[in-house]
Amino acid sequence: MNNRMQSLEDMVLNHLFGKFVGVSEENSKEEIVFAAARKLSPTITLEEVREMYKDITDLSPISDFLDESNTIEDIMVNNTGGIYVYDSKKGYVKVDGNFKSIEDLNRFVSKLKLYATNTSANGNILDVHMPSGSRANVISSPLGYDVTIRNFKSKPISILDLINYGTLDYKIAARFWLYTDGLKVRPANLLIGGIPAAGKTTLLNAMFSFFRPDQRVVTIEETYELNTEMHSNTVKLETSPDMPMVELVKNALRMRPDLIIIGEVRGSEANDMLAAMNVGKISMGTIHASSSRDIITRLEHFPMGVPRDILPIIDALVVVSAVYINGMPQRKVIQISEISGIETQVLLSDIYKFDYRTHQSAPILPSVQYRDLLSRILGVSPTDILAEEAVRAKILEQINRSAKRDMSAVSEAVQEYYDNPEALLKKVGLPQLSPVVKV
Repeated sequence: MNNRMQSLEDMVLNHLFGKFVGVSEENSKEEIVFAAARKLSPTITLEEVREMYKDITDLSPISDFLDESNTIEDIMVNNTGGIYVYDSKKGYVKVDGNFKSIEDLNRFVSKLKLYATNTSANGNILDVHMPSGSRANVISSPLGYDVTIRNFKSKPISILDLINYGTLDYKIAARFWLYTDGLKVRPANLLIGGIPAAGKTTLLNAMFSFFRPDQRVVTIEETYELNTEMHSNTVKLETSPDMPMVELVKNALRMRPDLIIIGEVRGSEANDMLAAMNVGKISMGTIHASSSRDIITRLEHFPMGVPRDILPIIDALVVVSAVYINGMPQRKVIQISEISGIETQVLLSDIYKFDYRTHQSAPILPSVQYRDLLSRILGVSPTDILAEEAVRAKILEQINRSAKRDMSAVSEAVQEYYDNPEALLKKVGLPQLSPVVKV
């Protein structure tokens, strides 16, 4: 590309900040570029615009890492100093290729800005929803831009994928199904804790397969990460400088939600989330914490400051972490706890803990608090609740033996179970079983 066209392309990019957001058709994007280029240079030819568009949509040198088939989870551009990736099988890897100059890096960031959804007040920090579905964070530094890309897959990870990865087992998955569904009468208020990149959002997203189709779900995120395609009655909200998290959580109560999902709880919105739980609006979300006790500590202290006496409205706490086995990181559910009351502190009943010594999943203990809650509401015995959980574990195991294990297949099977449990059990090869608790 000659200097005149490169200069014109730079002006077009500057002119089109955020203009590709929500535009999926390539033809529509090309028309947007054509209109901007013609406005800036009326004599430009269609061939020149097509050449420009091809360059504008070229994200070299990171394009290959955005491919669906690889195991790259994060891509990190450290200005012109180097490009690193986080590979789920290898950890951090410095890759070949680099931005040779500040100008090349600036042009790359200008291409990302086409998809920018929000920016900081001074314009030095911005979030980008890339066309691949990945999320990029861009920040300006004295040495140039630093870019971190969370490499989401367009095909979301299912609960069966997590079982096959070794993150959890069938019994834990069935417990999550019970928490999420609540046997139609009372889903669990649930928080998933973990350090950054532990797999909190991935696990929360996999639980979407268990939502009932008649539930109205409101998701609230700082940047869209949850894939809600499996649930049609969902409202997706994203924060902005004009609509902070706390205001969106408050407003969600006016939207007749059955379930409020907060992508990450980190500030004063925690009080509004607990208030929503207290008036019967089921809430779920993620939080940065390394243990169940740590979740409670974070909720009680600044900047959340949730009063201790309302914390028991939370039913379950789940913690995920990257565990190093033979030198390689593997994501695991390491703890599941239920809140059982308050004495001098919030009382936690651990019903599952990962064994770091043997690297084996310890048996999951029966739920007590939540099981008894469902038992009272439904008028059935606690053993019936646990028997139903065991049936669901068998269903997941049978589905996993089939050729289709993706989130769509799991969602379809779960919805069939809700509609006609006996038919689904027969379909997956479990005719000898029957639903213990029919709802």
